[in-house]
Amino acid sequence: MLRRSRLQFPSQPPCTVATRASLLHYPRLFSSTDFRSHDVFHSQLEDPSSAAILSSLKASPSVPQTLTEKIVQRYSVGLPKDKFVKAGDYVTLSPHHCMTHDNSWPVALKFMSIGASRIHNRKQIVMTLDHDVQNKSESNLKKYRQIEEFAKKQGVDFYPAGRGIGHQIMVEEGYAWPGTLAVASDSHTNMYGGIGCLGTAVVRTDAASIWATGRTWWQIPPIAKVTFTGTLPKGVTGKDVIVSLCGLFSKDEVLNHAIEFAGSEDTLKSLQVDDRLTIANMTTEWGALSGLFPIDSVLQRWLRYKATEAALYKSFELTESTTHERLSHPRLDGLFANQLSADKGAKYAKYLYLNLSTLSPYVSGPNSVKVATPLNELAAQDIKIDRAYLVSCTNSRASDLAAAAKVFKDAAKDSAGKTARIANGVEFYIAAASMPEQLAAEEAGDWQTMIDAGARALPAGCGPCIGLGTGLLEPGEVGISASNRNFKGRMGSTDAKAYLASPEVVAASALSGKITGPGWYKRPEGWSGVVRGEGDGVLEEDRMITAEEALEKVIGQLDNLVETAENDVLRDHVGAQEDDQSLTEVLPGFPERVQGEIVFCDADNINTDGIYPGKYTYQDDVTVEKMAEVCMSNYDTAFSSIAKEGDILVSGFNFGCGSSREQAATAILAKRIPLVVAGSFGNIFSRNSINNALMGVEVPKLVQRLREKFSAAPEESPQQAIQEPSLNRESLDSPPPARQITPKQEKQLTRRTGWTFTWDVRRSQVEVKEGEGGPTWSQKIGELPPNVQEIIARGGLEKWVKKQIDTTI
Repeated sequence: MLRRSRLQFPSQPPCTVATRASLLHYPRLFSSTDFRSHDVFHSQLEDPSSAAILSSLKASPSVPQTLTEKIVQRYSVGLPKDKFVKAGDYVTLSPHHCMTHDNSWPVALKFMSIGASRIHNRKQIVMTLDHDVQNKSESNLKKYRQIEEFAKKQGVDFYPAGRGIGHQIMVEEGYAWPGTLAVASDSHTNMYGGIGCLGTAVVRTDAASIWATGRTWWQIPPIAKVTFTGTLPKGVTGKDVIVSLCGLFSKDEVLNHAIEFAGSEDTLKSLQVDDRLTIANMTTEWGALSGLFPIDSVLQRWLRYKATEAALYKSFELTESTTHERLSHPRLDGLFANQLSADKGAKYAKYLYLNLSTLSPYVSGPNSVKVATPLNELAAQDIKIDRAYLVSCTNSRASDLAAAAKVFKDAAKDSAGKTARIANGVEFYIAAASMPEQLAAEEAGDWQTMIDAGARALPAGCGPCIGLGTGLLEPGEVGISASNRNFKGRMGSTDAKAYLASPEVVAASALSGKITGPGWYKRPEGWSGVVRGEGDGVLEEDRMITAEEALEKVIGQLDNLVETAENDVLRDHVGAQEDDQSLTEVLPGFPERVQGEIVFCDADNINTDGIYPGKYTYQDDVTVEKMAEVCMSNYDTAFSSIAKEGDILVSGFNFGCGSSREQAATAILAKRIPLVVAGSFGNIFSRNSINNALMGVEVPKLVQRLREKFSAAPEESPQQAIQEPSLNRESLDSPPPARQITPKQEKQLTRRTGWTFTWDVRRSQVEVKEGEGGPTWSQKIGELPPNVQEIIARGGLEKWVKKQIDTTI
């Protein structure tokens, strides 16, 4: 999708012309980064005090990069010489690893349908079975057999049902590796960032492309820096950190951003690797596309321990392990000798901070990660629970199981050694993140402690977290879970209430029968609230900076001045005469203009279930005509009769949030609507649109103008969120839908406006005629890169891959 905020307009020929394969990021009109690459005066180098400062700057790259950008740089292919990637760039990626899980068979069908027969790089691919492992139906067992046979035929690494959750396997088996880029066809791929590996989700078509060619495309998102200060108090966990972040920064501050976490050495020492994995995992729920921790001494010690462990134990009962080949001390020596870190002076889209010392245990919900409440406030409400869950890749490692078991062990000590048991009427379910984690818990006695307390053990896998298998919430029930999502219907009935908390809070709640904690946290004297906000959390009067940092600050201020001047020049030249060098290259087969009448669906956060109902998602026999008929039906049943072939669909902000179903894009195409315009798009919908040849443009001003004209009142009020239907639990990758918002008193969800929208692709400009006799206005938008044009012109990523395969035969 094209984003207005990432617009770049070269008014002169760029110094370096990127090739088509590089997916261009056009240079700025005036390059402030050139300032950094100039040699310093000779007299400065002669002066020791100046040279000490300037030598480090001279050794830095000419374009300071964030850690995210540096990793993407490593795994981008086809870049021009001396090209430094930055946020906003479209790049072609060859990821270090790509993991698929239960959706491996649908990916395989796509893979074979495009004419591929052999996986391009079998060492790049990992397949796991983890989502529906309790399902013993013949159809599921057949699918599992097909995946295993395909994996063995292709010679890729495969982990069977019961071995563990794919993300945990990627970490503990050394596939997710610090300083590398790994992808998976699952939204919680962000978890790899806990060990300094840039992990981000891809959709199934992307996975098939990687299988066939080793590559896919990506647009580097805006990057946010989140700085932690203070240290984590006793009784507060990584889960409390991310639950509080989701609730305290709940206005989409990091929506569709890549996050980099930072902090002092002492601060980061208070966050162990398991805490970091939990935080990175749930950056997905916070709205981010990745959550990356630095490679520091805490991670180094953890990796050394894992390498020693892998060398001592070279196999597990369930599957032959080659962990010691990936997690080895020689490999770690190389990593630590050349480890990546963000450059000084690297620019971020936004800066947030959170003082860990001011945190207390937090609980998320009910039924929303954006509602986060201090535990003591909920405990005072005497909220009875029916079910408790210690499951998922978020919080079911050995350390989590140990924390939960300690709750029962402490209770037994307090009752003279009598075995502590869960409260009457409460069901408590436990499932380890992987078999190695379960074995560690068994050896420590923690697993048996919880079994003795009345817990029901489930296979290592996703299970209840995604609404599959035993123990789902029934209507009217209340559940508390250490997992990552709690929107309505996720873990069972849409009429149930679901809360999220740390493992020890889940265990304490199961023990008492109501939401409570183990009492390990003691609020410090003088506490006045959680300290957080924008910036890095350091007061200016307390800030002490080195001479080098002072120079960096001055350079940054100069950069901002140049950027401001650029914007002024650009505004002055909007109406300037265009020449051939200012026009976008339009590839053969791609339309130069797209025009149609605007059909307005006036709502924000229309999720993919609103666009294409979940009950049809896994029905393979749905016709194109049926897809067109049900398109947008969960949003507005009248849409089918109002929208016509050739219309331009316009909607509000964050259009297409929610699950990764590709039919949200293909259903709109089935309706013969060639273009969607929105204030902004959900990231996964953006990927699916390009992958399926649906064009999209972001024009916030158009949404504003339509609302000024047609909305009954400008104020907005939240409505009931679209419910995920019960059959949607079959979806293997469903991020939580945002709350749908429509203007107050708005009666017509879908309307024909009589307005005309024209996208001039060649001039990177849109024109809107506001009905007969109304004004006409135009606006520049971002250029559509040639590589993305080529994918759309071919009819989508699958056909593009097929063309690549045919070319190489």
